[in-house]
Amino acid sequence: MTESTCIPGLPPPQGLYDPRFEHDACGIGFVASIKGHKSHDIIQKGIQVLINLTHRGACGCDPETGDGAGILIQIPHKFFARECASLGFALPHEGEYGVGMTFLPVEPHQRLSCEGILERIVREEGLTVLGWRDTPVDGDAIGRLARGSQPYIQQIFIGCAQPLDPDALERKLYIVRKRAETEVARTTMPNRGDFYLPSLSARTIVYKGLLLAPQIAHFYGELSDPDVMSALCLVHQRFSTNTFPTWQLAHPCR
Repeated sequence: MTESTCIPGLPPPQGLYDPRFEHDACGIGFVASIKGHKSHDIIQKGIQVLINLTHRGACGCDPETGDGAGILIQIPHKFFARECASLGFALPHEGEYGVGMTFLPVEPHQRLSCEGILERIVREEGLTVLGWRDTPVDGDAIGRLARGSQPYIQQIFIGCAQPLDPDALERKLYIVRKRAETEVARTTMPNRGDFYLPSLSARTIVYKGLLLAPQIAHFYGELSDPDVMSALCLVHQRFSTNTFPTWQLAHPCR
């Protein structure tokens, strides 16, 4: 593992320790409507499954900081259309845009640099940036150690300059994510490791963090909004065995 790819929170190789050999033992759960009906109830049930998997997670010296938890849901178009309209930009029809959950450096200059790199790559791939949204979070809902390493969390909304079929758009968004993470990792920004995209898709979005299972709905308050609906909910509760917990390693299912 080179210095440019090191993840914050993981020490460099030393003695018998090598970060390449990290593993975890986690709990996962899945709730879905077999008829494909989107509802807020599916999300509530998914969060309850996550809470029921609390025993599959762990915490360290700070009992309020978990090893990581998260959920994956379908993009809640009705909710985002409402929220983005209040921010001054409109979203296309459902499925015609992508949403990226982004972890960014807290330091403003580095954060703006990461945003600029991501926006440039979006344009180079023939897409358009519709707007950004600060993801409302409650730092008081998580532990002291989690707050100390918490990234700046935003959502980016990406549209198509030219009409694309759903699979083509998804491939484009995948390329944007991989290019952006690779390019930022190659910079000399001190906190470049804080840049991470938990998800970038026109279909699904991931809410995750260095959380205990019961904390996720409190930290991400919008998960309790009735307009946040999905026909599926995939949850993940992390137990770091011989690993170090980080915001990036929570919920690996993107």
